[in-house]
Amino acid sequence: MSLKFNIKRGDTSPAIEFALLPSDILLGGATVRFQMRLRNAQTVIDEPAVILSEEPPVVAYLWQPNDTETSGIYQAEFRVQYFDGAIETFPNAGFIEVAINEDVEGLA
Repeated sequence: MSLKFNIKRGDTSPAIEFALLPSDILLGGATVRFQMRLRNAQTVIDEPAVILSEEPPVVAYLWQPNDTETSGIYQAEFRVQYFDGAIETFPNAGFIEVAINEDVEGLA
């Protein structure tokens, strides 16, 4: 899956999905969080994510109202806490770039 995700301001669909690599990661008993911030700023989202598939390992964040209210370029990642307490962040290098694009105000 791409390391870039686009959504319009105010939208809550589609969810952001991410395939974890390597594909043999074990998600049984794990919890996942989605974290997002404006580039080099404080975190604006730190919320539970969902496991869509254990094999292959795919996680997602379901946007909530107000999550996409401010347009801009954001950095995002998924933080997995395994059943044994170990933590791993995906992607392991860099971020998922989330672009919240302007919409035509007043027409929705």
